[in-house]
Formats: sequence, structure tokens, C-alpha cells
Amino acid sequence: MDTIYERIGQETLYQMIDIFYGYVKQDDRINYLFPGDFNETARKQKQFLTQFLGGPTLYSDEHGHPMMRARHMNFAIGEREKNAWLENMTRAAHDVAIEDEVRDYLLQRLALTAEHMKNVY
Repeated sequence: MDTIYERIGQETLYQMIDIFYGYVKQDDRINYLFPGDFNETARKQKQFLTQFLGGPTLYSDEHGHPMMRARHMNFAIGEREKNAWLENMTRAAHDVAIEDEVRDYLLQRLALTAEHMKNVY
């Protein structure tokens, strides 16, 4: 059985992430959470999502265990930030060629992850 990573494909996944960060740059609800170089942040997101979706372990190979919640604790992430992140990712996922069922599964997984990242209630 193909992984979600294989069904989306590296090129499409990376395109989606680049589109996502284009939206994030323009979104004052969350763009302040991404200080510095968006290109580096996008590179790490590509590594993480590749691994998260069943592809090669690019993120762990370079950065160690993802520990995503711990890595995000320095940033105040509440419902507003979570929703902004998901809205931008949903827009980006609809801007690339992904099968509907794969997109739905991807967005469901990312919604769970985004909920897990919240640290302000």
C-alpha cells in the first residue's frame, strides 16, 4: 500500500508547503510566529511532513526526534493561531493537485497535529 507521502508526491507536497508559507507571510494572525527566514522554516516543514506522511526520515536524520509540541512551546499558540495555521494549510492543499480523499486525510491528520500544538487556553 502506498503511503500518503507517495500518493501526494514530493514535488506536490513541497509546492503545497511553499504556497502555504506564501499565505502565512501575509497573515498577521500568525506570521509573527515565524521569525527570520521563511525559506528555512519551509525547508524544515518539508522535512517534517515528508517523514510525518510516511516518506524518508529527513527531519529526524538532521534534527533528531521531532518533539513538535516541545519545539513550539516558545510560541503562544491558541485557538486563533491554530485556526489561522489550518486555514492557510487548507488553502494551500486545495491549490495543488491532490486527490480529494488524500487531501481530506492529510487535513484531518494536520488538524489533530495543530490541536496538539496549542499551549494557550
